[in-house]
Amino acid sequence: MSDQLSAILNDFNAYLNGTEYLGVADVDLPDLESMSETISGAGIAGEIDSPILGHFASMTVTINWRVLERANFKLARQEVQHIDFRGSIQRIDKKTGTYEQVPVKVTVRGIPKNTPLGSLSKGSTMDNSNELEVVYLKVMHDGETVVEIDKFNYVCVIDGVDYLAKVRSNLGM
Repeated sequence: MSDQLSAILNDFNAYLNGTEYLGVADVDLPDLESMSETISGAGIAGEIDSPILGHFASMTVTINWRVLERANFKLARQEVQHIDFRGSIQRIDKKTGTYEQVPVKVTVRGIPKNTPLGSLSKGSTMDNSNELEVVYLKVMHDGETVVEIDKFNYVCVIDGVDYLAKVRSNLGM
């Protein structure tokens, strides 16, 4: 049992191409939903919805803005976008009561898919966003890569295991 209690995301920033600060936003990160195929037949009592190792359904990331920003239009360019979300997770040591900050970094490369411009209402937010189809995802937690999915290059690393290494080898990649 860990003596650390991860409590909250203290804060985060978003950067385009690793260095250009994008502004104040909230982010909906992608789901890791495996592609699957239903298997049935002799030797199986029923059906199994079998995940295809290393293959994932469409993944999207949505950046939610308060008002229209120049970043909306930069991210709507019809080209692959590279965005880094760098944050700090606040943990507390249950024994000592002291706090520590743990770095988290989520990198996505994605293709613009949807750019809702939001609404206009006096004295309120516009609630606009950018949605990108994710083709590359990397999550680093406390300096370690815990997820790396590269759909174009057959990479699927989850908690240190590359589930597509043998597939790449078998394909001569």
